[in-house]
Amino acid sequence: MSLQNKQLVQQALGQLVGGGGVTALDPLLSNDFRHHRPDGGIRTKTEWLADVGTALTRLAGLEVEILHLLSDGDHVVVHTRRNLPGSGPVIAVVDVLRIADGRIAEAWELIEPVAEAEAHLTWWEL
Repeated sequence: MSLQNKQLVQQALGQLVGGGGVTALDPLLSNDFRHHRPDGGIRTKTEWLADVGTALTRLAGLEVEILHLLSDGDHVVVHTRRNLPGSGPVIAVVDVLRIADGRIAEAWELIEPVAEAEAHLTWWEL
C-alpha cells in the first residue's frame, strides 16, 4: 500500500508540472479533498484546483526536484525544491498527503523561500 501511495503522489506531481495541469490532477483527488493551509484555512477540491490553475499559468517553466518521498500507512510526505521561472525565488515545499481509496484525500503544505531559511532558524526571536 505504501508503494502505491508514493506512486500516486509521484504521478500527481508529475502530471501537475509535466503539462497535464489541473485537468490531469483532478481525477487523482477525492471528491471531498481538502487542502489545509498553515494559517488554518481549508480549501475544497474545486477552490484548490482553481488556485493551482492560476498559479501554474504564472509559473510556466517551474522546475521541481523531489528531495524526499516518504510513506507511512495512508500518509505520504514529499519534500521538494522548486525553482520558480525567470528570476523567481527557489522555494522549499513540504507536503503531507493523506490517501484514501486510491486518491489524495487531504493535503497539508508548508512553503519557505530558501533565501529566507536562515532568518527562520531563530523564529522565537521574531
